[in-house]
Amino acid sequence: MDFGKYKYEKKKKTGQNAHHTKTKEIRLRPKTGEHDIGFKVKQAKTFLQHKDKVQISVVFRGRELAHIEEGHRVMQGVIEELMEFGKVESPPQQQGRRMSCTLAPK
Repeated sequence: MDFGKYKYEKKKKTGQNAHHTKTKEIRLRPKTGEHDIGFKVKQAKTFLQHKDKVQISVVFRGRELAHIEEGHRVMQGVIEELMEFGKVESPPQQQGRRMSCTLAPK
């Protein structure tokens, strides 16, 4: 008997061909340009369409920590653009020099 055929039949019976969700990360900075953010959002849309979770991180360096509101603005813009493809699983939280939130596919 062909081993490949055996594995295929076994997988078919147990239903293991379901997609396992992975977590993909998108990193941004407060000063990231609009075009670059658009490109990252486009990547995040494909991740969400493939049923993967997306973690959005805004990383602050140096004096950027004095302007956390700029990071909030970037984060909210990305979340608003991705709302039709996913839902917010964990809201934006500040953890030291990193602000992150997680989106799950709809």
